[in-house]
Amino acid sequence: MVTLVSQENVVALVSRTGRDLQRYSKGRRLVVGCIPYRYKTTKQTSLEAVRELEVLLISSQKGNAMLFPKGGWELDESKTEAASRETLEEAGVQGIIEGELGQWNFKSKTRDTDYEGYMFPLHVQQQLDSWPEKHLRRRIWMSVQEAREVCQHVWMKEALDEFVSRLTSEQHADKEQVGPCSTRKSENCSKATTEVGISGSCFASLKFYDPNLTPNEKLETGRN
Repeated sequence: MVTLVSQENVVALVSRTGRDLQRYSKGRRLVVGCIPYRYKTTKQTSLEAVRELEVLLISSQKGNAMLFPKGGWELDESKTEAASRETLEEAGVQGIIEGELGQWNFKSKTRDTDYEGYMFPLHVQQQLDSWPEKHLRRRIWMSVQEAREVCQHVWMKEALDEFVSRLTSEQHADKEQVGPCSTRKSENCSKATTEVGISGSCFASLKFYDPNLTPNEKLETGRN
């Protein structure tokens, strides 16, 4: 399931404040967030163009800790609407929200509060020059490996692992539909899948093709 966030849903350039509408479940505060991502085109050779996956992280309001945008899910909005709003307010990007990555229960180290968190991938379509928390946070595009190294929350790292695993599975399924790989490529694909599932150690070398490539772009990258 994907949800296109249209201009009609853009909130005013002021972040919501207060918790009068905050949702709770069994004493846990409900929060939602996104992993904003895009594909950066690079050329490995003169004949091959590859789009590398990048994700967007933001700094915390009161320090230099890095994390993905997230915030409280409120009573007057759906889960995806809340995720879109928080991502716009904190990171200043809009796009297509994709299927939920999972649910995590965790405890705040600073506020002694229990949380129930949900994360979604968001394929960025627009990056705004002005947004509600522009002067409170930094935003930085980085590789998946870099994101895993700097993200301060374990549960967000797990969500990132789930996202990469999903993309890897989709890419391999797409390759199987196109046709069998060579023996060497097949071995590499299998190795990548195993490493992502266990440790994520291949994040540095993984490259992902944009599933929304045009026919001409697919020819340029060698995809069918």
